[in-house]
Amino acid sequence: MEIVPIDLVGLVATVMGISIVLVPVIGLTARFALKPAVEAMAKLFDHKGLDETVSILERRLALMEQQMEAMEGSVRTLNEVTDFHRQLSAGDESTQDPPRP
Repeated sequence: MEIVPIDLVGLVATVMGISIVLVPVIGLTARFALKPAVEAMAKLFDHKGLDETVSILERRLALMEQQMEAMEGSVRTLNEVTDFHRQLSAGDESTQDPPRP
């Protein structure tokens, strides 16, 4: 069995000639075949990100509601304290001895 040397120039020319045709064909095939898959994946990730955004916004809204309730409670307490002090100061004036003529 005799080993025949490889014609490197002929091999490179054949590969380059085939590549000129196959590269655009592979590109077009990939574009039309992969485009629906890539769009589906993009929609999936968009919806996933949207769900995460909605959950974050819901948590922030719940925290803001808790803060509002806490502030309302503080304002209510301040109003009660103010009314109490007002009643105390009014009671002090009424319990003092009236001026004598």
